[in-house]
Amino acid sequence: MPAYNCETTVEESILSIFNTNFESTIDELIVVNDCSTDGTLTILNKLKEKYPQLTILTNPRNKGGASTRNIAIENTRNELLFCLDSDNVLAEGSIKKMKQTLQEKKADIVVFQEIHFFQTTTDKITHTWRFDNVRWDIAYMLSHSHNPPASGNYMFTKSSWLKANGYPEFAKALDTWGFGVRQLFSGAEMVVCEDSFYYHRHGHESYWKRENNKGKTSLTALQVLIPYFDFIKDSSINYIMSKSNRYNWFENIDKIPIRILKETKKIPNDISRSNIGLLDKLKIKIGI
Repeated sequence: MPAYNCETTVEESILSIFNTNFESTIDELIVVNDCSTDGTLTILNKLKEKYPQLTILTNPRNKGGASTRNIAIENTRNELLFCLDSDNVLAEGSIKKMKQTLQEKKADIVVFQEIHFFQTTTDKITHTWRFDNVRWDIAYMLSHSHNPPASGNYMFTKSSWLKANGYPEFAKALDTWGFGVRQLFSGAEMVVCEDSFYYHRHGHESYWKRENNKGKTSLTALQVLIPYFDFIKDSSINYIMSKSNRYNWFENIDKIPIRILKETKKIPNDISRSNIGLLDKLKIKIGI
């Protein structure tokens, strides 16, 4: 769990884990305090007194969501991981069902079928996202704005994190979307856990809202995709690189999906490193 200035929400998030979603003999909870300036750390320390299985790490400076998530994972001992944001809430007993689904289907990633959005209390749901129970490959993800990695709260294996080269630390509020792109391009299998959901808080000054208001979301998403241009159709590359669309293609992805050149089960793990030169050139060309 990444935690930054979340003193009003983090306790509810953590209690939703320990109350009904934690097996004390095998599970661990690692919270990385991203140099919060409010009372977040004080609340975490109090919770630590009650729940010794809670590990608290603190960044010496604010590093952002992706780096903080990667630090948390680097300090885990288990193969199965779940990232819960510090303002969201798990439904009772939901993690056990997620584990069973991942193991039964021998998948790398398992996601909730629904996201229940709320603002102040989980008793008042404002709207719901429901995901199709299909194979969520990269082609399907890049044709839907409502997709599991957009929220980032799902279960995955540490090996899939390693193959994906972790969360992209340049992607800011698109860190979880970018991680999902990396996972699926690297061949990870994503499945849906039927009849499952979690609670996602919205309507407040979130990390996503702050970054999205800067108007550079499409440019950031473009940076995520650049290393995979060899696997995307030229027409889609030309579209997202064009002057008229590079600032808004991400917001229009439902109307104009990104087309994959060919389906692939495995892309080399070092693809990001192999395209560093291309990435730098294109970033200069489009003015990122």
